[in-house]
Amino acid sequence: MEFKSLKIIEPILRALKDKGYSEATPIQDKTIPLLLDGKDVVGIAQTGTGKTAAFAIPILQKLSTEGQGPHALILAPTRELAAQIAEEFKAYGKYLNFNYLAVYGGVGIIPQIKTLSRGVDILIATPGRLIDLMDQGKVNLKKVEFLVLDEADRMLDMGFLRDVKKIVKTTPEKKQVLLFSATMSKEIGEISEEFLTNPSKIQITPESTPVNKIEQCVFFIDRKNKEELLLDLIKQQKMNKVLVFVSMKHKANKIAVILNKNKVNAAAIHGNKSQFQREKALREFKSGAVSVLVATDIAARGIDVSNISHVVNYDLPNEPENYVHRIGRTARAGTKGVAYSFCEAADRNYLNQIERVIKKKLEHAGHKWHSVNAKSAEAKPKPRGQGIGRGRGRDKRKTGGGKSKGAVKNKVRSRGRGAKFGRGKASGSRRVAMGRTRSRR
Repeated sequence: MEFKSLKIIEPILRALKDKGYSEATPIQDKTIPLLLDGKDVVGIAQTGTGKTAAFAIPILQKLSTEGQGPHALILAPTRELAAQIAEEFKAYGKYLNFNYLAVYGGVGIIPQIKTLSRGVDILIATPGRLIDLMDQGKVNLKKVEFLVLDEADRMLDMGFLRDVKKIVKTTPEKKQVLLFSATMSKEIGEISEEFLTNPSKIQITPESTPVNKIEQCVFFIDRKNKEELLLDLIKQQKMNKVLVFVSMKHKANKIAVILNKNKVNAAAIHGNKSQFQREKALREFKSGAVSVLVATDIAARGIDVSNISHVVNYDLPNEPENYVHRIGRTARAGTKGVAYSFCEAADRNYLNQIERVIKKKLEHAGHKWHSVNAKSAEAKPKPRGQGIGRGRGRDKRKTGGGKSKGAVKNKVRSRGRGAKFGRGKASGSRRVAMGRTRSRR
């Protein structure tokens, strides 16, 4: 459906036209009318479906500017996603007189405090930094008319539930709430019941997402040959905008160095990088100064870079849903995309889980480093519910491992802040899955 058929006001239609958008995606088509009618909404949709516009457009259209704000609060799990949401709000609201601010860790808090003191209509925040500002009395949420919980499943996964509950309690009882999640788990259902009032549920099926528009194949390979295969693919296929996903932060640095030594301009992005370094890497990747961005799963959601031609899963994700988020960085806005995955013998279980989630078998690619051992390796069933994305970040300090002196000391010092989006140490935590130790980001 065309945007002009959704009763959107002229200034926003003009901004959408400036961006070259005329037709709404399925999630936008279903969500925008409900939000304009004042409904709470639970949206279940995967990456790349246009979720930000689905809530930004109706918020901009209905937003009141009476009194000190913020009047709209959008919570996002990562700095990158918060920054991206802010950019999209500015783009869609370019002909409207609203003030926007994204607050997140990794950068100075003083400039954010100064901007808040001047008045903000729309506030986009990561939970950790917003809690800091609340504790210092620098932000008042009593005028919030709209609350958006974006990537709610990811916020749960990172242990932000306690912070989210604390934040929501400070907002008015009467407000519109929108919750977006890639999956509808039991926990997401419980949150929607607690925070939303008689919500309308919208679920966009995988067929409506880019995953089936992406050329996907798997390379069976031994670990020692992965670097050679990556270099060969980049050079032989003349890839010019590639996103490479790895399992650990130190590996991202290592591969970026190897690529640069082989005359491939590359940069790394992960949780141990400063916000300045992360923004610089993204800026150079977007401009083309860097042709390969090597990332941990910090980039699986919230990074919107146009014309990414290839996504390479150098390491398969140990959570199959992350595969969908990773490859969703390509084939955006109707373009084509390619996703390559490297599979070691020890990763066969991950591959099987991925194929079950996407409901298709990945094509097997031939290459000179082909590993018969990896292809023929037996995938053992993995116990469900063990170490898959729960109890991390802030909540973990209280409920698990709280007996050590170091943990107690750190808890006092950081007031339980765990997920590292600016502070804490949970982003560097390691997990054991199928006998292999991997970093979260």
